[in-house]
Amino acid sequence: MLGFAAAGLAAYLTDVALFVWLRGPLGTDPLTAKALSFVGGCTVAFLGNRLGPYRGRRADGAARQYALFFAVNAAGAAVQLGCIAVSHHLLGFTGARADLVSGSVVGMALATALRFWGTRSLVFRPAAADPAAPLPRPAPAPADAADATGPAGPASP
Repeated sequence: MLGFAAAGLAAYLTDVALFVWLRGPLGTDPLTAKALSFVGGCTVAFLGNRLGPYRGRRADGAARQYALFFAVNAAGAAVQLGCIAVSHHLLGFTGARADLVSGSVVGMALATALRFWGTRSLVFRPAAADPAAPLPRPAPAPADAADATGPAGPASP
């Protein structure tokens, strides 16, 4: 879990730094800047997870894994946007602080849970058992006194 959190923190910092750089010195419009910073953050998170906590998991190919990872992260972003939409438009909490709490606290918590589940179970699934591999042998049963006497007990004289 710590490796997942470290990859997520690196991705978050990348996302924020790219967004600030694109919006500031480059003067990129906010939606384009956010889309590009999101892709940058997803890429950092993917590499951090693939090379970190999930390095021993099944590799379906980097391109397929990245596509699944991006989809899981897009679903997480949709959860965050949905939390803002519910808070802002349905519940009537229209202030900047309410938007921050609904999107970056409540939404981030729910999205992180979704991303953790999706990353672990969809993107970096555990390796399936090899069908050609021989089945393990059962351990021999321990010998005890009941075995020596037989199922009906000691033999009668």
